[in-house]
Amino acid sequence: MTCRRDFLRLSAVAAAGGMLPGCGGSEFETAAAETWRHASSPPTEAVALARELVRCATLAANSHNTQPWHFSIGAETITVRPDLSRRTPVVDPDDHHLWVSLGCAVENLALAAAAYGRRAELSFDERAAAIGIALAPMAPVRSPLFAAIPQRQCTRAEYDGQRLPAVELGALASTASGPGVRALLITDRARIDQVAEYVIEGNNAQFVDPAFMRELKQWIRFSDAEALALRDGLSSRASGNPSLPRWLGELIFPWVVTAAAEKDKIARQLRSSPGVAVFVAAAEGPVHWIEVGRAYQRFALLAASLGIRNAFLNQPVEVASVRPKFAQWLGLGGLRPDLVVRFGRGPLLPPSLRRPVDAVLGGAASLRAGNRAGASAPA
Repeated sequence: MTCRRDFLRLSAVAAAGGMLPGCGGSEFETAAAETWRHASSPPTEAVALARELVRCATLAANSHNTQPWHFSIGAETITVRPDLSRRTPVVDPDDHHLWVSLGCAVENLALAAAAYGRRAELSFDERAAAIGIALAPMAPVRSPLFAAIPQRQCTRAEYDGQRLPAVELGALASTASGPGVRALLITDRARIDQVAEYVIEGNNAQFVDPAFMRELKQWIRFSDAEALALRDGLSSRASGNPSLPRWLGELIFPWVVTAAAEKDKIARQLRSSPGVAVFVAAAEGPVHWIEVGRAYQRFALLAASLGIRNAFLNQPVEVASVRPKFAQWLGLGGLRPDLVVRFGRGPLLPPSLRRPVDAVLGGAASLRAGNRAGASAPA
């Protein structure tokens, strides 16, 4: 029977020398560079432009890097629908994170459309569960937020702890507002420490839930080879961990991914973060969660343009027993806190990958397949 020392030894071997199969570092880096870029020249033909707008949309932040979206291209229109086969029903039972992710994607798409001379007018069809985007000609506007799309990432590292200038905090707070959405920026050290307590309470509740742990593990891509094959999920490389073959990653997982280890990591990460942003919508439901995603995406892009990193710590909004206590502490009354984001200056980590455009362009057949998958566990 393998003991803890053997697990740690095998992990150390993989980290030190890449001696185990499935490392593929240079191939991963090539794929990442191809993913995280702007078009070399502005697309002019209508279909090429629509595909480039979709590609920019897929570079948006999204929960677990599940990329839970389908895009359909029409004449001067793009429709975005949820890919229900990519739900995470344990951590996100009401699809809150899914709709926030779609909001992030449509914000990227709107910024890219403006850069390429198209005004994006968004509408939400609640009955069809679809976001419609009508494109109309306009003078091109290449905003700093559009320029930052290839630089944005959720950086799961420790930051430098240095306070941000007031002018940057003001810009972040302003950019994070939107229709029915506001962001509470917390920069007082004592209050950040209190946020840590709620994050750890939520984390502890999740780590004793076997269904949560199974779902989390399904979306981890332990090796570069696995990340390259699937182009989704939480890659070990993007989290600053070594590339391991899946059989070894799954063996090590229950030994190293523990509530106690995560508690220590959360405490270190928040101690190193000079600020926390909590995004709050005026009401619940998909149309409001889409706006939360749009507001967060603008916040993340502005942060990236300023050299500021950010990462989610959403445990207090994901655990139903913790969320109302967290909301009360924030003074939100009956409102729901939607996202918890720490931010500060720190190192960049390797980026995650994205599926190619053809994989997210869905016609009627693929959409029916997604609907049949419904609440099934992600593959």
